[in-house]
Amino acid sequence: MQSSRSEAVQAQPGTPPQPLAAVGAFALPARPRILIVKVSSLGDVVHNMPLVHDLRARWPDAEIDWVVEEGYVDLVRLLPEVRRVIPFALRRWRKRFWQGETWAEVAALRAAIRAHDYDAVLETQGLLKTAIVARSATRADGAPVIGLGNATQGSGYEPAARLFYTAPVKVPRQTHSVRRSRLLGAALTGVTPPEPPRFFGPAASTLHVDDPLWAGLPARYAVCFHATAGAKKRWPVANWHALGQRLHAEGLTVLLPWGSEAEKRDAEALAAGIPGAQVLPRFSVMQGFGLINRAEVVIGVDTGLVHIAAALCRPTVEIYTATWRWKTEGYWSDRIANVGDDGIVPGVDEVHAAARRVRGVSL
Repeated sequence: MQSSRSEAVQAQPGTPPQPLAAVGAFALPARPRILIVKVSSLGDVVHNMPLVHDLRARWPDAEIDWVVEEGYVDLVRLLPEVRRVIPFALRRWRKRFWQGETWAEVAALRAAIRAHDYDAVLETQGLLKTAIVARSATRADGAPVIGLGNATQGSGYEPAARLFYTAPVKVPRQTHSVRRSRLLGAALTGVTPPEPPRFFGPAASTLHVDDPLWAGLPARYAVCFHATAGAKKRWPVANWHALGQRLHAEGLTVLLPWGSEAEKRDAEALAAGIPGAQVLPRFSVMQGFGLINRAEVVIGVDTGLVHIAAALCRPTVEIYTATWRWKTEGYWSDRIANVGDDGIVPGVDEVHAAARRVRGVSL
């Protein structure tokens, strides 16, 4: 059965999004096998998670598999609704294409996506490499390969990917990362996805909370995710100093994470201007859950771990300076505040007020 597709209502930047509408439906069995292909990046993988809940809401017994970058396998495993998490490591494979181990891993991926006849494949990345993976999966007769029918602003997209879809779905050019994936799911289910979106399974709220790495953490602290790969996305050092001083005056210890030696030096420079601030030891993404779940507030720039905090509905302030806020902002909880925008760097007063608001502290 062919899908009828229409564009979702486009929300204006900085305003609450309008409800998603169902955009189509395919005839699937009562217990369908569905393959999701979404490989990266960290924030995008997190924002893809509501799609799994949407599919399970439509088909409670659906068997869902997910192809994802090997570094995010444990992250996707936090969704009990996902039956199999299939690792994908193209970046590493390209560097070691001559090794037998590489070809064995490629063969394992191929075998995994051909082990069953999928009743539908959802490719939500929009890239040629992921579209090829999606189309390579074994499918039941008439099973659709659903993918993006057009580019969206600020996201990577390769038009050639459309050649591998049997059912490309057009979405508004300005579509939030979460809503884009859910629109593709709505094309399959024919059901309007419920709000607010759901992300992790219940285990995420206690994951690594008792990790020995966090044994010496102060009772009350703010995590400040200052680091990002894009220099334009950073918030000025002087602003972090001023904010940290205010948080310290309120009884919070400022904790400063890092992921590289350069970021560690930046964290040390920030700590030098904030009384009592601590530079954390290096930790994994999964260990970051324990840090976030114990924090009184999480404040950070547009980066993956901040989006995890928002997905967990922890008190979170997302700082935007050089990316569009409408694209990734947390809109599903009043414990999330979004400040700044592309080309609009928020001041210390605005960020501090937002941090107090999400903590429930009177202004």
